[in-house]
Amino acid sequence: MASLARAYGKFLAALICAITVTWVLVLIVVPIGAMLEQSLWWKDSKGDITLSIDRLYNEIAVIELDANSATDPSKRAAIETTLDAKRAEIATLEAQEKDPPKTYGFANFTRMSGLHFYIFVRTIFYALLVTLLAFVVCYPIAYSVALASGPRKAVILTVALIVPYAINELLRVYAWLMILDYRGVINGLLAWAGFIDLDAREWIPFLENPSAVFLAMIYTYVLFMVFPMVNTLETLDRNQIEAARDLGASTWRIHRRVIIPHAKPGIAVGCIMTFMLSAGSYSVPVIMTRGQGGDWFSQLVYRQFYESNNWNMGSAYAVSLLVVCTAFILIMMRLFGVGLRDIAK
Repeated sequence: MASLARAYGKFLAALICAITVTWVLVLIVVPIGAMLEQSLWWKDSKGDITLSIDRLYNEIAVIELDANSATDPSKRAAIETTLDAKRAEIATLEAQEKDPPKTYGFANFTRMSGLHFYIFVRTIFYALLVTLLAFVVCYPIAYSVALASGPRKAVILTVALIVPYAINELLRVYAWLMILDYRGVINGLLAWAGFIDLDAREWIPFLENPSAVFLAMIYTYVLFMVFPMVNTLETLDRNQIEAARDLGASTWRIHRRVIIPHAKPGIAVGCIMTFMLSAGSYSVPVIMTRGQGGDWFSQLVYRQFYESNNWNMGSAYAVSLLVVCTAFILIMMRLFGVGLRDIAK
């Protein structure tokens, strides 16, 4: 605060701090807090309460039969006391049936079925694969753009990366759908070359394979992997590369010992952003698989909210995904040996 006040004056420094605090509260603290609170409570379903009421009515009927046959006054009084207690319990349950009380705990996290847990683990694994493949594809691109000889070549390469992303994300995904569809571009070319017969339904089912989702995700999120690496590689002193080459280092050794260590913050940011976008993606797997390639966990979260109308379970699922993404961020920071200040650069 003091450094901001010296740089911009007290008024602007206070305004910047106020905007920052508002930004953090509105976009981070309040949404996550509301989601976490929603995931930690539930209400007993009306069906369970109705069954309990029916059971109590059956018990009362049996006890009333005992009361009619009882001749001992003391025994009859005890039975009446039991009946009053049962009737009071029924009244309480009927009141709860209209507005069940909240019960707090971690049951929403433990109620995840075996199938849903498998989909959760598979989604995390697929997101890791997408991140790895995106890095393999984007690292050479980032290296070429950042170390391009001459500013004109760098501008051309950058524009070539950005221009396709002027198109809406959904349109880009649908473009890949048309390319990989059963009667899409690739299958059409294979049929034209005589390798398959579309009339005999001998097409290659690309959309039923996770690789179609991987391809669409890498294309959709490539900029989030490329530009953080470009930003860090642009600060690399090219004399270090020339010195390593003069000392006899191979190309692989130069990348391993000089370029990649310098690009660690950019690689960490690119991997974090790509993983989080992939793990939480909804539109790409829904469009690319058409329900034939298995659900992603984001689809389960959507269904809990808007189809099952179970916001508590949906919140628990969303918080579970958030915890894994946060753990991934910490692991990447530890793996690449970078801190928040390095990433911010």
